[in-house]
Amino acid sequence: MELKLRVADADALIDGVRLRRELTELYRQHEGDDAAMRRALLSALKQALQQGRREAERRLMEDGRGTICARNLAYVQDEVICALYDFTAIHIYRARNPSSAERISVVAVGGYGRGTLAPASDIDLLFLLPYKQTAWGESVIEYMLYVLWDLGLKVGHATRSIDECLRLSRNDTTIMTAILEARFIWGDRSLFEELEGRYRKEIVAGGAAAFITAKLAERDARHARAGNSRYLVEPDVKDGKGGLRDLHTLFWIAKFLYGTGSPSGLVSAGVFTRSEARRFRAREDFLWAVRCHLHFMTGRAGDRLTFDHQAELAERLGYHARGRLKSVERFMKHYFLVAKDVGDLTRIFCSVLEAQQVKKIPTMSRMLQKLRPRSASPFGDNADFKLDVGRINVTDETVFARDPINLLRLFQLAEKHNVLIHPDALKLVRRSLSLIDEDVRKDPGANELFMEMLTSPRDPETILRKLNEAGVLGRFIPEFGRIVALMQFNMYHHYTVDEHLIRAVGILSEIERGALGSDHPLSHDIIRNIQNRRVLYVAVFLHDVAKGRREAHSSAGERIAKQLCPRLGLTAAETETVAWLIRNHLAMSDYAQMRDLNDFKTILDFAAIVQSPERLKLLLLLTVVDIRAVGPGVWTGWKGQLLRTLYFETEPILTGGHASISRADRLAESHRIFSGAIADWPDRERRHYIDRHYDAYWLNVDAEHHVVHANLIRSAEASGKSVATHVRTDAFTAITELTVFAPDHPRLLALLTGACAVAGANIVSAQIFTTTDGMALDTLLIQREFVEEEDEQRRAEKVTSMIERALAGKVNLAEQIARNTKGRGRYSAFKVEPQVIINNDSSNRFTVIEVNGLDRLGFLYDLTESLFRLNLNIGSAQIATFGERAVDVFYVTDLTGAKITNSARRATITRHLLAAISGERAKLESAK
Repeated sequence: MELKLRVADADALIDGVRLRRELTELYRQHEGDDAAMRRALLSALKQALQQGRREAERRLMEDGRGTICARNLAYVQDEVICALYDFTAIHIYRARNPSSAERISVVAVGGYGRGTLAPASDIDLLFLLPYKQTAWGESVIEYMLYVLWDLGLKVGHATRSIDECLRLSRNDTTIMTAILEARFIWGDRSLFEELEGRYRKEIVAGGAAAFITAKLAERDARHARAGNSRYLVEPDVKDGKGGLRDLHTLFWIAKFLYGTGSPSGLVSAGVFTRSEARRFRAREDFLWAVRCHLHFMTGRAGDRLTFDHQAELAERLGYHARGRLKSVERFMKHYFLVAKDVGDLTRIFCSVLEAQQVKKIPTMSRMLQKLRPRSASPFGDNADFKLDVGRINVTDETVFARDPINLLRLFQLAEKHNVLIHPDALKLVRRSLSLIDEDVRKDPGANELFMEMLTSPRDPETILRKLNEAGVLGRFIPEFGRIVALMQFNMYHHYTVDEHLIRAVGILSEIERGALGSDHPLSHDIIRNIQNRRVLYVAVFLHDVAKGRREAHSSAGERIAKQLCPRLGLTAAETETVAWLIRNHLAMSDYAQMRDLNDFKTILDFAAIVQSPERLKLLLLLTVVDIRAVGPGVWTGWKGQLLRTLYFETEPILTGGHASISRADRLAESHRIFSGAIADWPDRERRHYIDRHYDAYWLNVDAEHHVVHANLIRSAEASGKSVATHVRTDAFTAITELTVFAPDHPRLLALLTGACAVAGANIVSAQIFTTTDGMALDTLLIQREFVEEEDEQRRAEKVTSMIERALAGKVNLAEQIARNTKGRGRYSAFKVEPQVIINNDSSNRFTVIEVNGLDRLGFLYDLTESLFRLNLNIGSAQIATFGERAVDVFYVTDLTGAKITNSARRATITRHLLAAISGERAKLESAK
């Protein structure tokens, strides 16, 4: 057996020689007392591991070298395993006369096999045997594994002969990959060398195409699971798009093809240039630094950069605030730029594979290549571009230098002809970005090409993303370049700002093509009747372009639009409309979600902002795509209904009383649809039920919910129940809907919200209605907690059970909430300045109280309970949550039905509500 001796070093991560001597000494001390020996062994190994990891972390904090840290951690683990193997094979199960079968090679596989290890990663081991298992081998392996498990390590292991490894590799890509990146640690080296030699001869030879196809398919599936975007604001540093696993995929393919996975080896193989290899190393180093820091911080193996860790990570990595950007936002911007570079390296690598005909050409490009006559150019008279391996490529390397506008024309032709861009052309684009200067930006032809792509009736989202990832978009429109990879440190936005804008354009294009008609029926109808579609596309593309500046992004964006739009070829009137849309792009969402749409003053105020029917149409479309592009689950049918109501209530004011669909017609249509859905009800019962609800209910709730509510109420009354509940879950939106039918009274909303808080349910929105006979019909939307439908259904039923108990007076909500010690969890990473705004101008009948604060369990209960104890009647409430920010608006009067006009009274209300926001409501009330 080969001896593994490392030279002792005072500053070493781990002293392998000293560790072996220590283990030999403890064996002598405790020989004959297995229990004491095992305790001493575990203590010595644990101390060595902890010391080595502490030193690795210290060096990471000092030099920031992520890849070196991962290698250091793998080295520490190697030394522990080697020392443990020697201890086991020499002292515990010494083979006095070993046969040829009594040999073991301890091999690292998986990420550990690459010689890199994150602090909390699994340790994947292969115990390699020459033949079948022997009693000696079984004893050694079992002893080692139990010690490693007792050390608290997560060890994945397999025990196989060489023949078994090769046989399984032929049928299992996972095992094939594991052996591909296998690395000898200790034991019998000849066994490992035999496996390596036979693997390359029997598995690698001739199997490259199938292996590469499988690995790229795995990558695509992994991207889909992780969100299919490298711009998610809580990215997975390992498995997300643009993460470490993408670089690992390149490593696997490169090692399979070229026998090397190192960047320098890929330069020798002609895959990367030296510059690209340096980029590979730098991006890998950054990602490893982030991952190692994350594991050290949390003490666990999670790889998602959640909000509650991002700020601390930014601090550990040495980022500082600059201008309006927080340190965490600067860190995450760097992260997304790195992820973008990983995508570039992947494309470069794949282009080499295509050139070698190893990776299949994309199907559409291959078909076009076959169908097109060899003599015909797919791009007409344009001699600067050609079809190359099914993709558009440049004819020579001076194409962009001769005419810099070709940097835009390349993408425009790709979009127009529906072909992919050759990675060689993209590499030349990146080297030529400096050619996009002020002259190119002001060139009418260049701007016309850009506008053609932005307003394309085909797929503007894809081509804009390609322009952005190539760096062309940010160079051509520097204002856009400032928000590339910019994240907003909040829980509401799921993507970086640039990705949000590009997705918004894509959703607008889908609506225009009729793909989202069922989700957005009103938008689907009005987009065909707008006067100027390019105004809308430009406004959508630019609406958040001023994020990250010191001033409000709506007003700064308006100023940018006024400067940029004339350059893009828009007229003065078009420019003014775009600027207006950007300045007011939040107005419709705010009014719909945070104002009482049944208060006519709300409609008048909104109409005063909009001023014209055309602007109303454009603003609705912009609002819809803006909300949809925020992220999965942010758009709900509820929000759609609110926006439609606001649109239809405002339209007749702007058209002089002549709406396309009058309020009376909408009300009659709602009644008609409902009557048709419950046609089996007796006519008298049906008419009576319709009369029980005020017009606001029929106009603000969709037809599907009308039927659900009707059946709930009918069933409750038939069984004599005074309180009835209904649960509806939706895995796609991650929202669970609770509907409560109960007698109305002033404290009802407080009881409902308190019951949800006690049950651990976080309310993200609410809709409140009262019937003509004094009953309340309230719907609460709560955040989903479980993935499985059955689990979430059971949890929701527990919440409704708590609601029923609270309404029956069987639970003390204040005490239960006070005992709730769950804390804020992810919300603790954020700070929202508490604010209470009281105004009497937004409604003719009510005082409107708007409350802003950091969301938490019990937040809404504290507010509603305070309003009740302040002797305020809640006429209506608009409950909204934007990520971590709760924005709740209450329309209230005093007990006489009057507005709150007394300044001292308003000051008291403000003080009590601010106490409620901070969770100190009970303390303030006890001090009265």
